Amino acid sequence: MKEEIEAHESILELVGNTPLVRLNKITNGFPGAYYAKLEAFNPGHSAKDRIALHIINKAEEQGVLKPGSIIVETTSGNTGFSLAMIAMVKGYQCILAVSDKSSHDKIDMLRAMGAKVYLCPAKVEPEDPRSYYSVAKRIHEETPGSVYINQYFNELNTEAHYLTTGPEIWKQTKGQITHLIACSGTGGTISGTAKYLKEQNPNVKVIGVDAYGSIIKKYHETGEVDMNEAYSYRIEGMGKNLIPAATKFEFIDRFIKVSDEDAAFTARDLAHTEGLFMGYTSGAAIQAVKQLATENEFTADSKVVIILPDHGSRYMTKIYSDQWMEEQGFLKDHPTEQTKVVYIE
Repeated sequence: MKEEIEAHESILELVGNTPLVRLNKITNGFPGAYYAKLEAFNPGHSAKDRIALHIINKAEEQGVLKPGSIIVETTSGNTGFSLAMIAMVKGYQCILAVSDKSSHDKIDMLRAMGAKVYLCPAKVEPEDPRSYYSVAKRIHEETPGSVYINQYFNELNTEAHYLTTGPEIWKQTKGQITHLIACSGTGGTISGTAKYLKEQNPNVKVIGVDAYGSIIKKYHETGEVDMNEAYSYRIEGMGKNLIPAATKFEFIDRFIKVSDEDAAFTARDLAHTEGLFMGYTSGAAIQAVKQLATENEFTADSKVVIILPDHGSRYMTKIYSDQWMEEQGFLKDHPTEQTKVVYIE
């Protein structure tokens, strides 16, 4: 009798159970130990695989998603890619309203995965009919048989991380985690993970990373929506000019803001020090750790877990492009650190 071949039934079985890797060089000199949760090891290369699969599975269980259904969503790129990937496997169509702040790499990847993409201006209010929020809602309303994922206001977004990311980190750290650092966009990742970890140990400190130009940090501190805080910024997938229901502020101890420029250079530093080729928000998360270390947030006993949301390949035309960095004015005070190509003639 032949032995059974060891193989997964589909790529979807690879979602979750991402590795935890100790950081050694980029945190050198900081007290405590630092560990990166590498969400780029999901098959869709980001943490959004978790929520996309969970939401779709629930919709199927409830009979909302049926053969021939069309998935519609608002996305800065990563959730869209995860949805498009899962739709391909399960046989659904996928229509995505995408912010034009998203990198060309992300948009090309969405198209490569068979999604229909509507590119929407980022510099408009959420209520503007051209915003990617409004466009996705309109497409859903006008498309019979469509299902709107609505990640910003979908409780399953938070639940996905409560059921997976939180337990994984608790198990991987043997319950020794003292700090969780995570960027906040929809807020599902940090909220769901934080809720689980604080149920295990209320003393785990949860720190969210916000962008300059976002209203999230001030809302957490004051409970007020101050649109004077909102302005255009470059980091994708974190910060917001609205308050997502998926963000559970009661599980987050504080927020810290990082700049577009610092996050970009720190992402590059992460590749050059740890060999981790991660995305823009990963640079933001590590930059937050650097800033927190200067504030003496950590001690010798600290066990710090930083969630790195996605892979660097989605930002080749942005933070890993010297041309883009120069266009943003980032290279003015920084000599380029990219390895140059030497042509042999």
